[in-house]
Amino acid sequence: MDVPGLAALTSGLVILLVWELAVRLFAIPSYLVPAPSAIVAGFSAVEPARWGAHIWATLHVALMGYALSIVIAIPLAILLVRSPFLSKTLYPLLVVVQSTPVVAIAPIIIVVLGAGDAPRVVITCLITFFPMVVSTATGLAATPPELIELSRSLRASSFREMTQIRLPFAIPYIFSALKISITLSVIGAVVAEFCASEAGIGYFIQFSTSMFKLPQAWAGLVVLAAMSLILFQLVALIQRLFFPWSLPKQT
Repeated sequence: MDVPGLAALTSGLVILLVWELAVRLFAIPSYLVPAPSAIVAGFSAVEPARWGAHIWATLHVALMGYALSIVIAIPLAILLVRSPFLSKTLYPLLVVVQSTPVVAIAPIIIVVLGAGDAPRVVITCLITFFPMVVSTATGLAATPPELIELSRSLRASSFREMTQIRLPFAIPYIFSALKISITLSVIGAVVAEFCASEAGIGYFIQFSTSMFKLPQAWAGLVVLAAMSLILFQLVALIQRLFFPWSLPKQT
């Protein structure tokens, strides 16, 4: 293990130890702040099959919303870069949509789309697509002008200019947004579950807190954190495997 990883692991263990000692020393009730040992017990108190059902309910909605946001965001970013008119008209609307609290409009989306995965996928997409649009458009627009002039001097088509020059140059920007959005997709799925769901980690946390089972609720938070971390690392792994040249050079 490298030095930064060892330092992070050590600091995490120290925090858990201090947390455990503080709860025991000050006799804090578990329904207020459970100790790490109580959280582990709360995790083991739930059947593995039940954990699997809740994790899958959250994971598949998060991934579906994430995929939908990619399908929408990248073509939209290309349109914004290619058309100054669309950039001036659509970009302010995107800002308005992003500025609207999704928690406030989530019940409306659920009423309109009904029960099922559709409203939760839409809510997740609304939370995740904006960083992709902004970062992808920034990367496409930041292409060095001399490369654009060279392609046009060689009479390259607009399609080849976009696919062979602008998009490769924007890959680091795109993956930066993908890494941010994959964690936001888990948040979006949980927000949707808070509004209307009968399964998922968000539903499990809400149910556990309503029954004052705080150790189980904290166990759900740990599962969500682990899920976000794993998904983030998977996106980073894809970048390392297929686009290693887009990674920052280490000195």
